[in-house]
Amino acid sequence: MKSITKAYRFFFLLAIIVLPAFSFAQVEEDSLEVEVSDTTTLFGAELLMPVFDSVHPKNSEQVDEILNFAKRFLGTPYHYAGSTPSGFDCSGFIYYVMGNFGVELTRSSYGLAEFGETVKLADIRPGDLMFFKGRNANSTKVGHVALVVEVTPDAIRFIHASTSRGVVIDNFKSSKYYIPRFIKAKRLDYGVSE
Repeated sequence: MKSITKAYRFFFLLAIIVLPAFSFAQVEEDSLEVEVSDTTTLFGAELLMPVFDSVHPKNSEQVDEILNFAKRFLGTPYHYAGSTPSGFDCSGFIYYVMGNFGVELTRSSYGLAEFGETVKLADIRPGDLMFFKGRNANSTKVGHVALVVEVTPDAIRFIHASTSRGVVIDNFKSSKYYIPRFIKAKRLDYGVSE
């Protein structure tokens, strides 16, 4: 019985010392906001706990605005070299949408692929750009670009100007066309100011 009491005291003291440290962990100011509002009870003591599913980039409001703006053009026809609401090609669509938010980019999908930070497919989130091979699946060059609008366990949905369907939203995870053509994903700096 005495060893159980000692073990209990040890874990209780450890919990009191270690768990609050997680509640007040400092997060790099420019990258994340962490909501610390939930509590948990451990050995009768109420402790603050971080809510990790509330972690989000500070620029999420601007990303939401960009995505909502992009969705306004669903159904817009494809037009080779088009970069206006009367018709878009893939890079013209991204160029137009981002330009309306002061994000200056180049006009070609190949050039766009040089902007931003490369991210793993597993880390992709709304607002990221996805780059694909063009019509030639054997090519290694970027020939198509799309903007990620939603990420769930079953889907990575992206909006883009398709040559055959105009501006549409497709699901990468269920696409036999885009999966083998995927080259990379990039995250742009949306110029968040403090």
